[in-house]
Amino acid sequence: MEINTANKQHIHELLIENLKLRLHKYGKGTVYTNDTELEYQLESLDVTVKHTNTIEDINDVVIEYSELFNEPMTVDTNIFTLEGTMNYVLNLALEYYTRFKHKDLYRPEFN
Repeated sequence: MEINTANKQHIHELLIENLKLRLHKYGKGTVYTNDTELEYQLESLDVTVKHTNTIEDINDVVIEYSELFNEPMTVDTNIFTLEGTMNYVLNLALEYYTRFKHKDLYRPEFN
């Protein structure tokens, strides 16, 4: 499924933000071992995500960085399937929308 050009930048930003957070939280010892490797992984992740054009491409990235997803998975919540990846992306977008819509709840500087 091709990602609409108008949405591509927003989806890339959400993916990069989420995967970088996951890299910092879950990647130590598996994806990187020192700050130099972390910096390389962050740059690589950024480039890799920006080259995605379809849900299939995003699914490949999710599989490539599978060590960063340690949530319990069932048949219905497996992020490594196309359907699971699509739900992951939709969840990121909805979380962002919720934070934006209710920004005063999440970001005191907007109060």
